[in-house]
Amino acid sequence: MSPVTAAPSLQAVIDSSNVSTEITVANMDSATKSRQPTSKWDIPRTERDDPFQFGQRYLDDEDAVWDFNAWDHVEWDEEQETLAQEKLQKQRENPVNDFDKKLYMSNPSRYWDLFYRNNRSNFFKNRKWLQLEFPSIYAKATAADSGPKTILEVGCGAGNTLFPIFAANKNPDLKIVGVDFSHRAVELVRESPEFDPAYIAADVWDLADESGILPAGLEEHSVDFIILIFVFSALAPEQWAAAIRNIDRLLKPGGEVLFRDYGRYDMAQLRFKGGRLLQDSFYVRGDGTRVYFFTEDELREIFSKKFATEKMGTDRRLLVNRKRKLKMYRIWLQARFIKHGVSD
Repeated sequence: MSPVTAAPSLQAVIDSSNVSTEITVANMDSATKSRQPTSKWDIPRTERDDPFQFGQRYLDDEDAVWDFNAWDHVEWDEEQETLAQEKLQKQRENPVNDFDKKLYMSNPSRYWDLFYRNNRSNFFKNRKWLQLEFPSIYAKATAADSGPKTILEVGCGAGNTLFPIFAANKNPDLKIVGVDFSHRAVELVRESPEFDPAYIAADVWDLADESGILPAGLEEHSVDFIILIFVFSALAPEQWAAAIRNIDRLLKPGGEVLFRDYGRYDMAQLRFKGGRLLQDSFYVRGDGTRVYFFTEDELREIFSKKFATEKMGTDRRLLVNRKRKLKMYRIWLQARFIKHGVSD
């Protein structure tokens, strides 16, 4: 990355320009004012918000809904709740037929391979919000004095989490491992110009594997951070127990699981039509990939036997298309789990 050149000090400007102090100060004040944001929404979220705060833009006046592209912490009214329940009931009345369900449940990696073959690497966007929502990675793993640390991203896809982390890394002893059960996804990571085998490894591995095989190059209790971003939702509920066992085997005592995924009643769930419901809250998309929509209580129950819930929150956001006058209600869950025990 290119070094950032600091703005010259006021005294340096005075000395180099050989003008009076009064004129220089006036010019500097004018320039500073012109650079200041016109509102707090012009300030980057990383400077404005805290982790798990999920924004500060509240929709207090419904008439102002089209003023911005997004609103935070938007709660539903009774009418919306009723409409959501009606949509879910229609889904339950027309689930996936038994023949197709067997196909989708028997070989899920096949559909993810097709997904990554049909979408080039530039289709995926880097997760710029990582440093805001999960700052412990940067404080404890990528800082210059962090010492030997290992980060494992499960469901790494095209590398849109691991590459931003690596770009910010100052720790010469950091190891980043990305795994995915899609062969094509792993190929995309390895083919990327950002891939550096001195620090990064990428391999095929299934989070819900029941054979006891761990990702290549990793031993039991050797990982400091495990990142699960929109990956747990791809597992069937009957796979959750195996996934938790594997996470527990890999993570050091005191290690962290950083989690973000779909929440119950998210727009993506409610827009499913008939023939897409595999089982309660678990669906198949048109491309054959699967997705589950969680509640906070479910997540706590899933992780509670092996991990303490350090923090959990629901990110409720209203996205609007101002040109087409469309409202899209998104719900995501975010959590930070800590493995029971004392850190090394």
